[in-house]
Amino acid sequence: MSRNTPSPRPTWRAYLTLALATALTGTLTACTAADAAQTGTRTSAARLGVPAAEEAQLAALARQVVDAGAPGALVRVDNGRGRPMVIARQASWARADHTLTADDEFRMGSNTKTMVATVILQLVAEQRLQLTDPVEKWLPGLVPNGSAITLRMLLDHTSGLYNIIPGDPDVLKTFTGQNTRRWTPEELLAAGVRHDPLFPPGTRYSYSNTGYIALGLVAEKATGHRLSDLIQERIARPLGLKNTYLVNASDRTRSPRLTHGYEPDATRLAPLLWPGIPAGTAFVGPTRPAGYIDATWINENTEWAAGSMVSSARDWARFDTALMSGRLLPPAQLKEMKTTVAEESGNPNRYGLGLERKVTPCGAVWGHDGQAPGYSSWDYTDATGRRTVSVHVPTIFGIAAPKPAAATEALLNAAICTMLDKPIPTTAPLNSAQHK
Repeated sequence: MSRNTPSPRPTWRAYLTLALATALTGTLTACTAADAAQTGTRTSAARLGVPAAEEAQLAALARQVVDAGAPGALVRVDNGRGRPMVIARQASWARADHTLTADDEFRMGSNTKTMVATVILQLVAEQRLQLTDPVEKWLPGLVPNGSAITLRMLLDHTSGLYNIIPGDPDVLKTFTGQNTRRWTPEELLAAGVRHDPLFPPGTRYSYSNTGYIALGLVAEKATGHRLSDLIQERIARPLGLKNTYLVNASDRTRSPRLTHGYEPDATRLAPLLWPGIPAGTAFVGPTRPAGYIDATWINENTEWAAGSMVSSARDWARFDTALMSGRLLPPAQLKEMKTTVAEESGNPNRYGLGLERKVTPCGAVWGHDGQAPGYSSWDYTDATGRRTVSVHVPTIFGIAAPKPAAATEALLNAAICTMLDKPIPTTAPLNSAQHK
């Protein structure tokens, strides 16, 4: 990570390297009495595609995430052979705010990019857009050197545009709740392009939320409709996704179904801040036990097309299945989406058009991860969409220290292996490049 492009991804990897070296030796423990008491929406193991032994291992790993200091953990696994398995674990203090279930709404962060990319590619299939279109064609004068930046470059993060989150200090203040400014998409784009580009367009990869803000504006310009309406009309409504919607810049989410999200208070957060984030940065919200604040109602409009989707584990699995099975995109556009570029040096994952190919101990999977204040999510599927997995943890920095980072990585790898019908590794090799 270069200093002028602060990003959580290499830092996250460094936390996990240390944590996995020190905290993931030995064998998995059996479910505790507390696990049995907090069943969430679990169904009988006899009726599941996931064997009871693997369910018990995942329950133990989810409990370890909470015991390591996270407010909670939700796991949903569908291996394509029966009813999905759902496990929810929470710290006792967090249950006073909200009890986790598989149908809870969750801020999906950068998972949003997969839905936005799907809309863009649908418009390409309809010949209303082309991947070779320069951004200048659709947003004249809004992006410097826009004639050299194509829609494909925006989609696969090779545009060179600076990443506004967490890079821009003004946007960061709103992202953390330190102010309540209502950013418009045009203002977010302007905040990104006022910084110098990182490299000439198309020459390498660097993750950019700014690029997806631009894509949202392109979709609106090409159709004359709000991006939130496009997602409802083209994806959520046809698939019956009842808990899935994009939060617009002018909207506020006050749904009682929304999972509460938390971040460490200023004292606990200080040593966990990513390089490049100003000292003293802190999230704002009501105080909660265990050194947390409630970040649920922080203004989410700093992310928009880059990360303001709200959904549930069940809804997102249905979306992933529809996407990978070809229901949402014709074969040509799905092939384009899965055409990837290399990510950072040393990272085995590859990025397509709003979709990542993630390498895991049990094989490659497709999907995305995401973060929003108080929320981290990982949602993946196999190449056919028949199998799906979601791991949702209601915090970003609450799992940034070595011990909870290691526990979360172990849970994620175990859940993916279970989805693929592969043995759960007793220790989890590192690979958790993270998107903001």
